[in-house]
Amino acid sequence: MFAGDLSQGASRRAAWFDSVVFDHSFFRMGWSNFAEVIPGKLYRANHPTPGRLARLTQRLGLRTLINLRGHRACGSDALSRDAAARLGLDHIDMAFESRGAPHRERILRFHEIYRSMRTPALMHCKSGADRAGLASGLAILFEGGTAAQALGQLSWRFGHISRSSTGILDAFFVHYAAVAEGRKPFLDWVREDYDEAALRAGFVAHGLASFLTDRVLIRE
Repeated sequence: MFAGDLSQGASRRAAWFDSVVFDHSFFRMGWSNFAEVIPGKLYRANHPTPGRLARLTQRLGLRTLINLRGHRACGSDALSRDAAARLGLDHIDMAFESRGAPHRERILRFHEIYRSMRTPALMHCKSGADRAGLASGLAILFEGGTAAQALGQLSWRFGHISRSSTGILDAFFVHYAAVAEGRKPFLDWVREDYDEAALRAGFVAHGLASFLTDRVLIRE
């Protein structure tokens, strides 16, 4: 794993090697998984290369980059942090899980980030399928949208496979729709009623679908 800085040409080449070979960014060089979430305010993508981030910043006027992977010792992380600094973007780490019940404190922290961030903002995880889908769905609910609209951010269009272990993210929105939507505001429900353990206990993934995401597509 890459753990150096980018101050020297050799270290920058090492970062690119780590990104391409070990973080699979060769897949992302021709495919961005980009989409608008909240018009003019929030966008989603897979982990952008420096060049793509520069193009999106110029095109959309980006002011913030939100890293849904959290701080990682890898070349992709180092390169995107460096690119964000060069472009004058705020870089925010907001780690989410893709195979666990969303944590209450992380949802609430993301809401605080969402309220205070400079916009427009771009969010990314590794593939732009699961954690980016969760965060996009949360943003839609923050804006007063429905659980059905939030679920639309977790779809085949982005490479999300709901029958795999990542389907617990779908289950989160489905659960809110079933027990509280229309009766209690989303953030109040998260603060007062949401039970992570119960959601985990009630979710069962399909083994073959999980094998596809974990072993074939090598998702985080």
